[in-house]
Amino acid sequence: MRGTSTRTVNARGLLRLVPSRPVPPPPAAPGDVLAEAEGLRVHLGGRPVLDGVSVTVRAGELLALVGPNGAGKSTLLGALSADVPADEGVVRVHGRPVTEWSAPELALRRAVLPQSASLSFPFPVEEVVRMGRAPWAGSDLADEDDAAVAEAMARTEVTGFAGRPYSALSGGERARVALARVLAQRAPLLLLDEPTAALDLRHQELVLRLCRERARAGDAVAVVLHDLSLAAAYADRVAILRAGRVAAGGPPAEALSEGLLSEVYDQPVEVLPHPRTRAPLVVPRREP
Repeated sequence: MRGTSTRTVNARGLLRLVPSRPVPPPPAAPGDVLAEAEGLRVHLGGRPVLDGVSVTVRAGELLALVGPNGAGKSTLLGALSADVPADEGVVRVHGRPVTEWSAPELALRRAVLPQSASLSFPFPVEEVVRMGRAPWAGSDLADEDDAAVAEAMARTEVTGFAGRPYSALSGGERARVALARVLAQRAPLLLLDEPTAALDLRHQELVLRLCRERARAGDAVAVVLHDLSLAAAYADRVAILRAGRVAAGGPPAEALSEGLLSEVYDQPVEVLPHPRTRAPLVVPRREP
């Protein structure tokens, strides 16, 4: 593993460690694989959660991870972010196994939105968002902190309560502040776990638009979603997980079939084309 400090000798001949300046990753070309799992197996609590999963997250694309509860979506995202260790297989970020990156190096390359987060102190909203800039401290890009924070807050529509304590916000407001922190980090790989779960209709659409814009700008984005129609509307590719394996993957129009989804979710569904965009709409089959 590469270190994040260099060794020097001071005037008295004593060895000391000097922190290295953060080095941003080189720009990615469209289609570059910024995260991948190959033959990934993970056990949690003594039971298999992921069983031979292989996925790629590419620059310029939005990948949606979908599937029923317990399928392994969050565990897969955690493995891609290096927060969940693999029992077998390999996870790579920017072409290198995650075990070969230091934590500061990873923080420059991927930003992670967990399913839930708590803060012990009543930090103001703006300070929570500013935490996303921590990986860039001491770098040439630290001068962008104020602009990055302001832009992220504006894009997620949280500027209006910048001075309010994070602990005083509603669940949906906290979710948007957490996303603003991730956006302010300006990492080229975004890994988001159910970012729309606590949001109303307007803000669900806002969040997925932001994800798609980041992908169109050249970032690689992987997002765990439960709403299949949202995934179909915004994702370039979907990976459907079932019992720790990838049951299907590809463009939404190809992967989201009635037969497969009805089987995976153990619930009959209908897949209909949107009347204007023609994107798949997935709805439960209901008797009249």
